[in-house]
Amino acid sequence: MNRYTISVFTENFIGILSRITLIFTRRGINIDAFTASESREEGIYRITIEVTTTQEQIVQLAKQIEKIIDVIKAFYYTDEQMVFQEIALYKIPIENLDPGLERVIRQHNARIISAEKDFVVIELTGHKEDTQELLEVLKEFGVLEFVRSGRVAVAKPMETIDKYL
Repeated sequence: MNRYTISVFTENFIGILSRITLIFTRRGINIDAFTASESREEGIYRITIEVTTTQEQIVQLAKQIEKIIDVIKAFYYTDEQMVFQEIALYKIPIENLDPGLERVIRQHNARIISAEKDFVVIELTGHKEDTQELLEVLKEFGVLEFVRSGRVAVAKPMETIDKYL
């Protein structure tokens, strides 16, 4: 089993996300992370899906996704073929903001993005392992909330959607 990223280019039609996720459900494959956004092409959206599966299954998933009428193209990549990041936000009680916490923030290259009356919000951009490591350290400071985005990724190979439009 390997970790793969699937990049799906599609037009933005109602129900497209449920049709795509249904393909994973039918095959019993769990989606580890999911992100959807506009692409550089007007009217074209990019869905980024992170999964852990086999080479054989990833090939079949991409083929099945491409059969959906509104899908333009689906590419799949290994981690080595991608440049990717995630963003994580951590909410910590303001009374725990001390030199020890500030040192942890600096050591992890994180930053405080909001300081409110009752809490601070810390942001870290990195790989899932990085954001998880900081979560484990911050637990001793009383994490009130934690959220991590799905993977945002671009492929290293110079394949573009242009030739499929």
